[in-house]
Amino acid sequence: MATTPVTEHNEPSTPPGAPATERERKRLHTKLKLATQIGQGIDGYIIGGIGLAMGAITDDLHLTSVEQGLVGAAPLIGIFVGGPLFGRLADRFGRRPVFLIDMLIFLVGSVLQFFVADGTQLFLIRLVMGVAIGGEYAIGAPLLSEYAGRRGRGRLLASLEISWYLGYALATVVGALFTSVDGGWRWSLASSAVIALVCVALRGGIPESARWLLSQGRRDEAEALIEKYGIEVDVAAELDERDEVRRDGFRALFSRQHIRSTVFASVFWAALVLPYFAIGTFWTDVFEALHMGDNAVAALLVYSFTAVAGVTAGCLVVERIGRRRLLIPPFWITAGCLALVAVWPSSTPVIVTGFLFFIFLNAASSALTAVYPLEVFPTSLRTTGVGFATAMSRVGAAIGTFLLPMGLDHFGAEFVLLVGAGVLVVGAVVSQFLAPETTDLDLARAARTAREGA
Repeated sequence: MATTPVTEHNEPSTPPGAPATERERKRLHTKLKLATQIGQGIDGYIIGGIGLAMGAITDDLHLTSVEQGLVGAAPLIGIFVGGPLFGRLADRFGRRPVFLIDMLIFLVGSVLQFFVADGTQLFLIRLVMGVAIGGEYAIGAPLLSEYAGRRGRGRLLASLEISWYLGYALATVVGALFTSVDGGWRWSLASSAVIALVCVALRGGIPESARWLLSQGRRDEAEALIEKYGIEVDVAAELDERDEVRRDGFRALFSRQHIRSTVFASVFWAALVLPYFAIGTFWTDVFEALHMGDNAVAALLVYSFTAVAGVTAGCLVVERIGRRRLLIPPFWITAGCLALVAVWPSSTPVIVTGFLFFIFLNAASSALTAVYPLEVFPTSLRTTGVGFATAMSRVGAAIGTFLLPMGLDHFGAEFVLLVGAGVLVVGAVVSQFLAPETTDLDLARAARTAREGA
């Protein structure tokens, strides 16, 4: 039976245990949304920032092509560790403490980037920052989803991906400003500390998730939060899901109940981000291989904002057209775009148009990476599942980022683009068979739909 929001009060403040005023509720939701959006944007920021800085870093630190790949892939490797680790911690000990700790780790790492003396130090620091970002994926969006109502949840969560692309675009602007400055790459990379500091300040005072409290059997505490903040929760469905989920950690992800959700969330996410991350990190190298190196910086700025437009479009239509339609057709179209550039690399119009369509539609579908993984797992397994799917997505992205410069050296841009197209085809096929339609469903019922293959 769903617990309905209580009637709002108009008092300027509330005594302990009393329902919050409308102003307090809005303040909490705004604070949580901003804290989560900024956290999501930070990942885009550190990925986007390395693209324009890589040339200067290579010259100053004397990096080999292997070291370039490791520095570029370091955050992605870290996410592979941080996603499952922090996800499991958040399912076991609560959302609230993890939400703050991961950002504090990232803040320290941001500052330390300024002082690195060699490629090994930079790799290790960005690796730790990646661990913190993995925690951000595992806890940020799941916590926001557990406060959201069923209607409009997709648009709210998809807006987190707008933050990712805005972070990416902002990093390219900052990077471009520092390209002509001696040692400017240090300031560019360390600038993420400013964003992290704001994020840490926002996260103080955010309460625990009522859905998580229900999953732990702490019903009285959960219902007090639900009543105080008017949270839309189907309490009966949440309690039913708690009874059905086995408490055996990561192994539950591979049980007959949840393997379908685990495979789908991991594969579709990895297939979306692998080509984008790999090409974006070594954008200048790709354009030089296509004999358009003089236009690389300008094109990166244009395409970064094209991605922002794409993910914004995805956010706007995710509730209107449904999850499956936003995911499956763009997979096929973007695969065709990369393949077209690969087989016709001498045509500037084909290169420009192909990349524009690829980036716009890939970004539009990427709005679902902040939606689908949160909807296909029950509350007691949500951050563990999201953390694992995050890790798997970054495994693919890290492999692609690490191998791309060597692939360009040995096989050329055409081969690299065809591999990217093949990855997108795999994502399309898996999504066709495993993606559920979860639009307008309560989180508990969405997870059941995914599990039953409806």
